[in-house]
Amino acid sequence: MENLNNLKDQFKKIFTKDCESIFFSPGRVNLIGEHTDYNGGNVFPCALTIGTYGLVSKRDDKKCLVSSLNFQDLGVIEFDLDNLINDKSHDWANYPKGVIKTFKDHNFVASHGFEILFFGNIPNGSGLSSSASIEVLMGTILNESFNFNIDMVDVVKMCQEAENKFIGVNCGIMDQFSIGMGKKDCAILLDCNTLNYTYSKLNMDGYKIVIGNTNKKRGLADSKYNERRSECETALKEIQKYKNINSLGELTESDFEEVKCHISDPIKAKRAKHAVYENARTLNAVKALENNNLVLFGKLMNESHISLRDDYEVTGIELDTLVSLAWECDGVVGSRMTGAGFGGCTVSIVKEDCVDKFISSITPKYTEKIGYEPSFYIVSISDGTRKLS
Repeated sequence: MENLNNLKDQFKKIFTKDCESIFFSPGRVNLIGEHTDYNGGNVFPCALTIGTYGLVSKRDDKKCLVSSLNFQDLGVIEFDLDNLINDKSHDWANYPKGVIKTFKDHNFVASHGFEILFFGNIPNGSGLSSSASIEVLMGTILNESFNFNIDMVDVVKMCQEAENKFIGVNCGIMDQFSIGMGKKDCAILLDCNTLNYTYSKLNMDGYKIVIGNTNKKRGLADSKYNERRSECETALKEIQKYKNINSLGELTESDFEEVKCHISDPIKAKRAKHAVYENARTLNAVKALENNNLVLFGKLMNESHISLRDDYEVTGIELDTLVSLAWECDGVVGSRMTGAGFGGCTVSIVKEDCVDKFISSITPKYTEKIGYEPSFYIVSISDGTRKLS
């Protein structure tokens, strides 16, 4: 938990008044099930203890004044509730603005503006979903401030819509869902086709989740994310001529082996194979956890990374280096890239008494090969977005 008194002081300094309420929205890490969400498959994310804070006071007019301690050089950004457009010069503030606009489109209209100070301790561009964290934070601020009484799943859907339509990133539902619906010490098995979900308690006694940040900056919108998505959509269309399905997530591994011959492009066949096999791996991983078989869970994490590297081709030298170094370390149950790829982070499950050695042995080897240091975060699993005070 950040020093809230320090954040309150900063709020007063910027807006020359006291804040009225404080909200927190976690980041998320996906333990397994990558690039399956928009293919109608299952994902297995959890919310983290690092995230985004929002300090809020209400205004009497229709103006919103927002500032972020993460982008102090941009100062206070001002926009009007009657003119909610994506303005490039507003940079990060387009995320909360897009949520306000999407709520308005669904007839949840903010009747007054706010002053809001944001502060996130999620590393920027790390793939731990700082954008979804700020979106669900803004959705929760609106829901609480105006007593809209919107169910969190609907808040989550509107936040995803804001990112898709207002920001223009074709993301799936996983990020917003795991951030809004997170539960302490649990991961969420989410079927992205139906939004059916179950919580799985993670028994991490003696183990830690360690996030490794490659420190390679990447932007989701300009990564090859949309390209991979359309490759899968093309493969699906070709399969649909022979099999009655709505998404790749409906296929079992043996189903896929029967129909893959109908995918004309071998590259697109590899992409679809990843989506189908990763979905199966995710379901097997959850079963392994339920049987307290962390070793099998780790093995499936490793297989997930190999598939993302070879079939989906979204890893790159930084992620591959960080993961292969992790695989060599004592006490590592499993390690894989997490998030969209092309930089960002890895997630590893490491024996608690091996964590220090894990970090100290990987850091110099990665630095020597890549040319700059990685960063590591030992994280715990948190509840979802909520009002703190």
